[in-house]
Amino acid sequence: MPRYVIVAVVMVAIAIPSGFTMLESSRSGTGIGLYSNEWEPDPMQQYWDPENFYNANSKIKAVFSGDQCIQCHQSITPGIVRDWRESRHSAPTNGEEVVRCPACHGDDHGNLHLPNPTTCGGCHTTQLTQVEDEKKYGFPSHALAMERAVDAKHFVDKPKPEVLSCLQCHSVATKCDSCHTRHRFSAAEARRSESCITCHSGPPHPDDKTYFASAHGKIYREEGGDWDWNQPLKKGNYKAPTCAYCHMEEGIHSVAHKSIWKFGIREINPNTSGNKVLRERWVNLCMDCHQEEESRQWLREMDEERKEAWNMLYRAEGVLKDLRSDDKITPAPGERPPYPLDKMDQLWPRAHIGFFEGQASAFYNVSGIERDYFEMWYFDNLHGYKAAAHGDPAGVEEAHKAMERDLNGIEKRAEQLRSSASEESAAHPQDDGLWLEGRYTDYNRENN
Repeated sequence: MPRYVIVAVVMVAIAIPSGFTMLESSRSGTGIGLYSNEWEPDPMQQYWDPENFYNANSKIKAVFSGDQCIQCHQSITPGIVRDWRESRHSAPTNGEEVVRCPACHGDDHGNLHLPNPTTCGGCHTTQLTQVEDEKKYGFPSHALAMERAVDAKHFVDKPKPEVLSCLQCHSVATKCDSCHTRHRFSAAEARRSESCITCHSGPPHPDDKTYFASAHGKIYREEGGDWDWNQPLKKGNYKAPTCAYCHMEEGIHSVAHKSIWKFGIREINPNTSGNKVLRERWVNLCMDCHQEEESRQWLREMDEERKEAWNMLYRAEGVLKDLRSDDKITPAPGERPPYPLDKMDQLWPRAHIGFFEGQASAFYNVSGIERDYFEMWYFDNLHGYKAAAHGDPAGVEEAHKAMERDLNGIEKRAEQLRSSASEESAAHPQDDGLWLEGRYTDYNRENN
């Protein structure tokens, strides 16, 4: 065997176990995820991820029965007792035993725990299996939402009070009460759109705005208060669909099994063999109320909406790339604080635009024109995508007009930067530390 082959084999044999060792070491810290050694959890995180972080600190050390729990909490926390009494846990209709407090929290008051998906899955095995099954579709998905958050460099890098707000919604992966409010855990409540728009709202994901602007949303708003929400999510039970009807048909606890366009933040070929399967799932669902060809036409219109949106985004990206190539953007990559965890960024600073892993780099410590592009991509682009997906043509038109304004503004600003580059450079020389120093940057560097 040639010597160079032997050397290569030896190097691979060393590199593979070394890689696994480093990966395991990175996951052995006080946090969780790829960078668990690099951060410490904020106390609030125990409520977002109880399995990993909940710390029982009750001063009462004793073992109680379910009836004793209810008797005491009737006075201390009457609201949760009232919710429990209204739940199916309190009055099962299938002949099973009543589910009292110790079943979910334990009976040792000095060592109580908060329920997590595994706890709930002890009885609701089908639903837990369906949630776990989402992982095979990758992100975005509810099941991978927490992993996605804590594995991001910017989560580790930023002050925890700042990024913990992200976990309020990303905790949908680590507890069930994001959709089924405790202690009622009502399926009827989760079927209504309000349970979803608690998180699916705001500029990056205006699902609420676009759904309520659609024919479906208008019917729901006008008549939904009179519907029987105890009915399963099946054809004929509801006059118009809600979020759960379309994304979790027949109560399937998976929202990713028809995800074609991946949230709209990256360009997707909607006609790959895999996506053709997903398209058929959408057509079959829409045919609960609409004609097959009508359903297929809506999907084609959505393809066109995405194509138009990405044409505008690529034009804007081209403007920024040209500016960067001509060194007209301030601050340049080397003039910005690198992520402490990103060794490559420290050794080889690079600027990013558009979608890439760790997308937060696209909007922290960037120039004005780069921020303009980010808002075009993350806000107006996603408005167009959500409007197209939810049957809101006026929203699509509004979003695309906004993207056209964004593009025109970026092109105009690029001209200004080129014409005033010498003045800009004189006002902010590269070695003045404008972007590398400051209260926030210094705090971030020292505390995270």
